[in-house]
Amino acid sequence: MAKREGFTLIELLVVIAIIAILMAILMPALNRVREQGRRAVCLNHMKTLTLCWIMYADENDDRIVNGEAYWAPTAAPAAPMPTSGPHAGEPYWVGNDCATGYMQGEQRPLDIQIQAIRLGALFPYCKAEKVYRCPTGIRGEMRTYSTSYGMNGCFDAEGTYNGTQGVRVGRTVLMVKKRSEITVPAPAYRMVFLDEGRITPDSYAIHYVKPSWWDPPFVRHGDGTNVAFADGHSDYWKYRGAETIRVGKMANPPHQYAPTTDEGLADVQKMQKATWGRLGY
Repeated sequence: MAKREGFTLIELLVVIAIIAILMAILMPALNRVREQGRRAVCLNHMKTLTLCWIMYADENDDRIVNGEAYWAPTAAPAAPMPTSGPHAGEPYWVGNDCATGYMQGEQRPLDIQIQAIRLGALFPYCKAEKVYRCPTGIRGEMRTYSTSYGMNGCFDAEGTYNGTQGVRVGRTVLMVKKRSEITVPAPAYRMVFLDEGRITPDSYAIHYVKPSWWDPPFVRHGDGTNVAFADGHSDYWKYRGAETIRVGKMANPPHQYAPTTDEGLADVQKMQKATWGRLGY
């Protein structure tokens, strides 16, 4: 009989061990490449939204879109025109796509979310629903982007609104309603959109008069997130504080979080300056 040669059991185990080691080395690199691709897509989405935001202002006598997202979490999809208050006559940029229990990850049905986006004032300028969502969004999440408080957002941050209009500090307009008001700092430093992920109602909130987060810090890509500015460019921000990253990655991150380290303080101040143009303390 002809003698047959083959691998021994030990040889097979060695080969399997080598493959396992190579996979352990390569998988993190592959994950980083995949994340970099998602980050690039997200940056492009945010740039597109910001260019549409600019187009809206160009066609509306320099007035920027109402930065609040309409919040009626149990009602049918809608984005009505406010008839009173600081946003009177200004349609919401997106409709009521945020659920009641958003802090615990609750979502509205997909069809409700899509219809709410389509009813928003910015949709005629950006008619691709996928542009409102980062590829890292969790299942069932149709919109991950929010507007900055300072860009005609919700008028309830202490020190930024005097009851009838946004406050001006020197040459800096804190609550911006027109693009021409973005002068100090320059448009390249004033944030319009951010990749918040699990969206909160209204617009993304942060304090002005104290060094504290209002809505939680958001960690979306690695140890940072994507943001877009009034001049039309988008950028990736990496947080410095380990505490910022830890809180932002929690399943249910706390609101009203005050940093306790110098690095954490630098993170919240960077976000406050991008939102308001300056610090209020």
